[in-house]
Amino acid sequence: MASPILTPPAFEAKLCRPEDFAARAAQLARPRVFSNGCFDILHRGHVTYLAQARQLGASLIVAVNSDDSVRRLGKGADRPVNRLADRMALLAALECVSLVVSFAEDTPLATILRCLPEILVKGGDWPVDSIIGGREVLAAGGSVQSIPFVHASSTTALLEKIRSL
Repeated sequence: MASPILTPPAFEAKLCRPEDFAARAAQLARPRVFSNGCFDILHRGHVTYLAQARQLGASLIVAVNSDDSVRRLGKGADRPVNRLADRMALLAALECVSLVVSFAEDTPLATILRCLPEILVKGGDWPVDSIIGGREVLAAGGSVQSIPFVHASSTTALLEKIRSL
């Protein structure tokens, strides 16, 4: 019996090249929510936070640190555990996520400025006044929010647990 011809999964359409980002972000339903992070090992804390972020607007953009950018953050010589393409694909597969783009810089500021979202969001460990891009989003009439953690999860803690086994 012949194998069926399968098409790429629909979530792959949510993956965006940085050079296409401004145009793709402009097509999203508004208000657009923007968040960013490493998302090295996706866990319940991440997916809960992202689902809640999406509730704040009509679409959710997630910007992901490149592998080199993660390494420069000083999270450990063996980080990221998952390469960029895999981290982006997992995020794109989430129903709440509308678009996923990567950034190579140390901060997402340039990416934020390319779309100027209506709502900028980070997790509860970020005070609102420390969220990168917040000043610019506020100046453009948007809002900035820090979403409290519901689940005490972290990739670093998860890796420590795995290493101790």
